[in-house]
Amino acid sequence: QLDESGGGSVQSGGSLRLSCIASGFTLDYSAIGWFRQAPGKEREAVSCIDTTDGSPWYADAVKGRFTIARDNAKNTVYLQMNSLKPEDTAVYYCAVDIDFAGDFGPPQYIDYWGQGSQVTVSS
Repeated sequence: QLDESGGGSVQSGGSLRLSCIASGFTLDYSAIGWFRQAPGKEREAVSCIDTTDGSPWYADAVKGRFTIARDNAKNTVYLQMNSLKPEDTAVYYCAVDIDFAGDFGPPQYIDYWGQGSQVTVSS
């Protein structure tokens, strides 16, 4: 189970932080991160962290603005989103890929999903 929190509405240039708590399974040999889906668009991978070595990955659209971090003790992953833009508006989904081998996604290969958190950025 993945429980998300955070999200909300901000103006362009603002910041938000998403949290995702994983319960009921371990995160070994997997990756955890976020996808997002804007209205009328496909769900796309945003960022993930490889739980074997802690290495992060970011989509080009968010590189330099978003930061993913993991708290092992709390089994929680965070996505700090800075310099938000209107095009970041979407529902953000926490996701776990158990058989992660370097590519986070596509969505059909994700094993667990969070409930989704709305992020709205106004201009």
